[in-house]
Amino acid sequence: MSVIKIGVLTASDRASAGVYEDISGPAIIDTLSDYLKSDWEPVYKVIADDQSIVEEALIEMADNDCCLIVTTGGTGPAPRDLVPEATANVCHKMMPGFGELMRQVSLQYVPTAILSRQTAGIRNKTLIINLPGKPKSIRECLDAVFPAVPYCIDLIEGPYLETNEKVIKAFRPKQK
Repeated sequence: MSVIKIGVLTASDRASAGVYEDISGPAIIDTLSDYLKSDWEPVYKVIADDQSIVEEALIEMADNDCCLIVTTGGTGPAPRDLVPEATANVCHKMMPGFGELMRQVSLQYVPTAILSRQTAGIRNKTLIINLPGKPKSIRECLDAVFPAVPYCIDLIEGPYLETNEKVIKAFRPKQK
């Protein structure tokens, strides 16, 4: 059996230019490492916050067997924050419940969560989730939505993701 691949994509002009170190992508990898018992490997990229570059990276990761892609950055209202648009352009189905729940959870911590445009969608057999850029927010958002992620990946015929139930419990309906 092959190792499960999960894409981690940071969209940041400054991090991609080396102005500062990306801490958001590694925060996603650390969180997923806590969550997953399944053997997996990250496919990690830091790219400019440019819609066409983001679209190209999402397509490449999805079409090269990443069952899940988690993005960080580019979800705010600024002119260059176009990750949700890139996600919508490459997905065949949008999954708005992910963004709705993430904003609801984030509003418990900061009133500016309403400015975030996180979303999720499906491209073929890949679930793509857009997260905010701050590591604390990344963990809060993933804690909220990740229980549904393994079952979503089951439904789109991706690999079986087993979680570490001491950290997070995946929800899967009982089989009759």
